[in-house]
Amino acid sequence: MNVLAIDTSNYVMGVAVVKEGIVTGELVTNIKKNHSIRLMPAIDQLMSETATKPEDLDRIAVAHGPGSYTGVRIGLTTAKTMAWSLQIPVVGVSSLEAVARQGELFSGYVCPFFDARRGLVYTGLYDSNMEILKAETNILMESWLDQLKGMDEPILFLSQDIGAFEESIKDGLGEKAVIPSAAYHYARPSLVALAGAAKQPVGTHELVPNYLRIPEAEAKWLAQQEKK
Repeated sequence: MNVLAIDTSNYVMGVAVVKEGIVTGELVTNIKKNHSIRLMPAIDQLMSETATKPEDLDRIAVAHGPGSYTGVRIGLTTAKTMAWSLQIPVVGVSSLEAVARQGELFSGYVCPFFDARRGLVYTGLYDSNMEILKAETNILMESWLDQLKGMDEPILFLSQDIGAFEESIKDGLGEKAVIPSAAYHYARPSLVALAGAAKQPVGTHELVPNYLRIPEAEAKWLAQQEKK
């Protein structure tokens, strides 16, 4: 199976081509530039360098959130449009799972998270087999750490936003918390591809963003409607 993977759900942008389980190409950047401008040129470059034609693809895998609302929409729209035009399946992979898979060889639990502002995080808890132990949620980090204190294994924390929470994680969990070096905190699109190859596809129009919470603008609009 030949899979194109796309991840623009957060600050990091990544695309990968995986052919028959082999990573033939991967492009990852962690720079402050517009994903909407850079994504298609990155896909075109990678497809060219890996000698992959659009008709060679069997599936597209996309990180469909949680994360940046705009970033999630960019990746999802691109993936669905390509899949529709090529008449191939598209598969959504949780952006948290994509990060968690960096810790597949860790002997313990894996906790990926993204900063959701105002002390909140998007997070979940996985075991080393990437089975979900605590459902993905949007929660105050302080409350989340209180829940993790009772876990019986060391916990590997992975996040592009680790710097903002490292001190509170160590204060809350002590030696139970494991925080690796920088390279492990960023999602690899090749892992999105490999995960997507193993998942059951849904209809192109059925794949929707995994926001975990509604956008702030929508929340304000709903509040205004309730007042009326």
